[in-house]
Amino acid sequence: MGKGLFAWYKPVFKTNEDAYVHMIGLDATVFLRFARMCRNMFLVLAAVGCAILIPVNVTKQIEFEKNAKFGNLNAIVAMTPKNLFGEIFWAFVAVAYAFNIIVCAFLWWTYRAVFRLRRNYLESPEYQNSLHARTLMITDINRNFRTDQGLTEITDSLRTTPEVPRASVGRNVKDIPDLIEEHEEAVVKLESVLAKYLKNPNALPSTRPMCTPNKRDPEFTDKKQKVDAIDYLTARIQRLEAQIKEVRETVDKRDAMPYGFASYETIDSAHSVAYAARNKHPKGTTVRLAPKPKDIIWKNLLLDSKTRRWRRFINRLWITLLTLLYFIPNALIAIFLSKLTNLGMVWPQFQVELNKNPKFWAVVQGIAAPALTSLFYYFLPIIFRRLSIKAGDLTKTSRERHVTAQLYNFFVFNNLFVFSLFSAVFGMVSLVVKLARDDHLPVMTILKDIEVFTKVMQTLCDVSPFWVTWLVQRNLGAAIDLSQAANLAWGSFSRKFLNPTPRELINRTAPPPFDYASYYNYFLFYSTVALCFAPLQPITLIVVAFYFCIDSWMKKYLLMYVFCTKNESGGVFWRVLFNRMLVGVMLSNCIIALLCAARGYASRWTMCGAMIPLPLGLLAFKFYCKRAFDDKIKYYTTGEVVKGGEAPAPIDKEARRRDRVAVRFG
Repeated sequence: MGKGLFAWYKPVFKTNEDAYVHMIGLDATVFLRFARMCRNMFLVLAAVGCAILIPVNVTKQIEFEKNAKFGNLNAIVAMTPKNLFGEIFWAFVAVAYAFNIIVCAFLWWTYRAVFRLRRNYLESPEYQNSLHARTLMITDINRNFRTDQGLTEITDSLRTTPEVPRASVGRNVKDIPDLIEEHEEAVVKLESVLAKYLKNPNALPSTRPMCTPNKRDPEFTDKKQKVDAIDYLTARIQRLEAQIKEVRETVDKRDAMPYGFASYETIDSAHSVAYAARNKHPKGTTVRLAPKPKDIIWKNLLLDSKTRRWRRFINRLWITLLTLLYFIPNALIAIFLSKLTNLGMVWPQFQVELNKNPKFWAVVQGIAAPALTSLFYYFLPIIFRRLSIKAGDLTKTSRERHVTAQLYNFFVFNNLFVFSLFSAVFGMVSLVVKLARDDHLPVMTILKDIEVFTKVMQTLCDVSPFWVTWLVQRNLGAAIDLSQAANLAWGSFSRKFLNPTPRELINRTAPPPFDYASYYNYFLFYSTVALCFAPLQPITLIVVAFYFCIDSWMKKYLLMYVFCTKNESGGVFWRVLFNRMLVGVMLSNCIIALLCAARGYASRWTMCGAMIPLPLGLLAFKFYCKRAFDDKIKYYTTGEVVKGGEAPAPIDKEARRRDRVAVRFG
């Protein structure tokens, strides 16, 4: 980038995909490809949806308002199907087919692009020369096979390769991770003490800094005594270094663990064995391609399959409870915090205080609800990450994929489904209670007379303007994200007033990691909202298309100049995104089916029957893409085609077992 004020323009707008895949990584490239797909897809959907639905809705609305002129008509209501009836809903069935075809076309086109990017990544020198690319990770190993030779037997049982895999079984390192962690803590603490003590080297404080000994330090029995911090921490670091060195020398003699790695000379051999093992459990183990060592959550490799299954069940239970029960605080925030007069109605003392300081509480009302909601959404990904680690995820990238899926489920259920239908359910319950109390009618009789589909449809039409304004506000959120105002303000404040150590200065000025799970979730949620409310308020498609037009460039700038990818996964997020986009289309089909069932009258079931091929088509499309692309995206080779058409010569397994097995991955 040049030195001019607008020197960023050319790299952001002129750099092609193949060039920046080497600059920012494949994960960032797939993210930007997905953002561009959303932008182009919603531009086409907006053109098609608005061209069909707005004229249909507006003309029929004018007919419904017999004596009203268009100028007197509420434009927002006029664009909804709130007052449509009868055969006109065949237009919505046609729109459902058009939407399905458009979305599937863009997903297929992007699947092909991701496939091409992934194949280029697998064939790149960086991947070809990496150790993890030709290594297998073997977990759940039975005690009888917990040796280097045992790992070789497991891989041999899957597929015989022309070369000897160099195996390394995991060893019980016991206290090494704890010692390293204590060493790191002591170093950081010493750095902090020195930064404050040596703030002004020419005028040192009259007294040296003091501290209490670490609770885990066996050298000191009295943990409350004060000692010289610099001398104590320096000595503790030296003792820990000696301990770590001593323990490391004895690791190879310790107990073998239920995991290990088998490394091959060529990528072809490793990937062909991994492909052969994809649906098998040879000798009770699980064999997969090894991730990068820094991507592995090492403590979870110790878990057996039974423990992992139980933890996953508990994890799903917690996440389901959190997702289902969040509507309680969500409703309390919506009812009381967003309107404090409601709280005053049930709390007389607060009403008195509210009347005394109306301006102060008006400010609190404007800040409290969004602040609490934002705070919860800030901690939600952290909660899901910790739950995923507890559930036994083996890698950080698999954890991030699970967090993305869990966030999407949470947002769709609470922010879309519960929020949109809350007023409909509340209205129906109020009506039932009123009629049962005033007219003394049986509850079942009242329920039979209520047209549930119609009530839900009217409620969704009424709530659609909220989602339009909410999506408009998200453009402001994207601009705030681009400015990085909070990070810059905190960095400036900490440098001037908090005496940061060199390590802390480096960390605060380093590119922050890009939170793929959260950003992907927002993109998926906005897309789902637009697809669901497009039949009810077509202008949502225009707003979302505008958002993606802006944000696709903003995120490109952020990924090129602000953020970095903490754990490069090689673009494995794509399948999660693909499946959730299909879920969004499926929900859109359900909304249109609801409209037909509510107001289609004589042809309602014919219309619903005409939509049956849509979900079947989406399922068929998913399985087609899976069979056409997934294996070649994941594996460099499946090992089914032999070069030259000749099978490899048989190998003497006994000779291979006598060969010395080197430790490569450990």
